[in-house]
Amino acid sequence: MKLENTKAQMRKGVLELCILSIISEGEIYPTEIIEKLKDSKLIVVQGTLYPLLTRLKNAGLLEYTWKESTQGGPPRKYYQATSLGREFLQGLISTWDQLQHAVNQSTKNLTNNE
Repeated sequence: MKLENTKAQMRKGVLELCILSIISEGEIYPTEIIEKLKDSKLIVVQGTLYPLLTRLKNAGLLEYTWKESTQGGPPRKYYQATSLGREFLQGLISTWDQLQHAVNQSTKNLTNNE
C-alpha cells in the first residue's frame, strides 16, 4: 500500500467541505478557488474541480451567475453558495469536528509518544 495514494484519498474526502467553505465566503471564480486550495496545500486541478462544482450545483448547494470578463474574453461563471448550501456546509463542519475529535482521541497515544 502506498502512502501517497492514501494521502490523496484523504484530501479528496475533505475537498467538498473546503470548496463549499471557500464559496460560502462570497461569489468566486473557479480559478480563484483552485488558488485558495493550492495555498492550503490541497492541490486541485480543473479536471477535479469542475465535476465537483457541477455536482454541488445539481444538488442545489451552489448557483452561478455569468459576468463579463474585465480582461476582454468570454463571460465567466461565478459561483456562490445557496442558503441550502450554507446549511449543508454547517452540517459538514459539525461532522468534520466530530470526526477530527474521534481521530485525535484514537491516535492520541501515538502522537504523544513521538
